[in-house]
Amino acid sequence: MKVMTVFGTRPEAIKMAPVVRALKSKPTKFDVKVTVTGQHREMLDQVLEFFQITPDHDLDIMRHGQTLTDITSRVLSGLEKVISAESPDIVLVHGDTTTTFAASLAAFYQQVAVGHVEAGLRSYDLYNPFPEEMNRRLTGALATFHFAPTQSAAEHLAGEGVSRSHIFLTGNTVIDALLGTVRDDYIFRNPVLKNLDFAEERVILMTTHRRENWGLPMRRIFTAVRQLIQSFPDVRVVFPVHRNPRIREVAESALSDLPRVNLIEPPAYEEFVNLMARAYFLLTDSGGLQEEAPSLEKPVLVLRDTTERPEGVQAGTALLVGTDTGRIVKEATRLLTDQQAYSTMAKAPNPYGDGQAAERIAKILWEQRELLRVWSMAETGRS
Repeated sequence: MKVMTVFGTRPEAIKMAPVVRALKSKPTKFDVKVTVTGQHREMLDQVLEFFQITPDHDLDIMRHGQTLTDITSRVLSGLEKVISAESPDIVLVHGDTTTTFAASLAAFYQQVAVGHVEAGLRSYDLYNPFPEEMNRRLTGALATFHFAPTQSAAEHLAGEGVSRSHIFLTGNTVIDALLGTVRDDYIFRNPVLKNLDFAEERVILMTTHRRENWGLPMRRIFTAVRQLIQSFPDVRVVFPVHRNPRIREVAESALSDLPRVNLIEPPAYEEFVNLMARAYFLLTDSGGLQEEAPSLEKPVLVLRDTTERPEGVQAGTALLVGTDTGRIVKEATRLLTDQQAYSTMAKAPNPYGDGQAAERIAKILWEQRELLRVWSMAETGRS
């Protein structure tokens, strides 16, 4: 089976790396071609290097100031040539990026089946998160195989009319990547991280970057951080600041003068997950961190009003706090002062998988090869 994986951002690369590894470990079954779009460049390259993935094709689309239209059109144009040249049996995409949707559309245009890894996530709010919610819905409409990370994701797809025979419950591949990377004896390379005293200070790891939090919501988040630092002398906040200039400007103006707040460059994946493993809890609007933290027994306060990953909230590992300063301070204070509340969140069961998702996806693809052949003939009119 000729499988082409397509991804373009750091999160996609992290979550697809285990899939690439699982498929390539079975060379008698799979011919794997890795295509990257370069929607993110430097951050993508860090992950490729760490997981020792050498792309077969690199569209290198990233441009300064690129818009969603730019990304979509360049991915469509670039993949037209690549898919035509490689003629894969299936194109595997991941999640909800603009690369994901555009790659699915490019495969559809050439009547190539699409497999959607991390399928079925929904917030049911069209513009929150934007554009991810629509990206994942459109990709779902184009996909043949849907690899759902959780039962609720599978139920979303079934409720939208996807045949249950094409929905497969796999767990989330991010857990596969995480469990193979975190180490108790890890030594940080970043000098700021290397000098942190996790025994003497409780480190809150914060990330915020989503478009819906730009502007006033982000300022409210940073005001909450200021209040927490002033109230708890043993608390330190480490904030890897997204490279978007709009985020950096607000972060530096609001937080750079505070003691025990470290604004750092986004660490490489290995550094980041080992930092997460040592943090006390997380403040984040990231979707992926909501999935990773439960495996490390780290509570997550989610800086969003909605989440397409409700399983963590339902299990008790995550709590939606939005961007209201008072709510953030209240819930963070609870975790810092109430050991029972902290333990309840930290010890809640992980709903996102056991680290074997990639192997399941490889097994499913091989078992479904005859269905894929029949589908291909039906779609293209071949006999």
